[in-house]
Amino acid sequence: MTPQRTTLQWRSGLVLCWFLLWISLQPHSLHSVSAVNLRRFIGCAVREFTFLAKKPGCGGLHITTDACWGRCETWEKPVLDPPYIESYQRVCTYNETRLASVKLPNCQPNVDPTYTYPVALRCDCGVCQTSTTECITSV
Repeated sequence: MTPQRTTLQWRSGLVLCWFLLWISLQPHSLHSVSAVNLRRFIGCAVREFTFLAKKPGCGGLHITTDACWGRCETWEKPVLDPPYIESYQRVCTYNETRLASVKLPNCQPNVDPTYTYPVALRCDCGVCQTSTTECITSV
């Protein structure tokens, strides 16, 4: 390999490094664009979620699982006829789940330590179903 070729490769690498550094420092870099997209995300997706599992007679345990997360299209508009409002309300809800179980710590002798919870496999925007989601049915 000639010294001229080595110098050329070194300069090319240096130019590439400076270019990547310059791009990453720009206000509209790929990093900041993805953060904006998450804030503007409309739809429903599976996302990691941590909660405290507990039941009477046992100690609590922090569990990390997959849950549904998102924002779905919802709107209301006034109309002249009763009930005086037309609405389209969808929520981010479970489409497919599996059940997982853990044993809670420090349970009293007569208490089953098993705690079962759902793990989201697929989520979709849909009508709120009280069997899987906490829904507000009246105001």
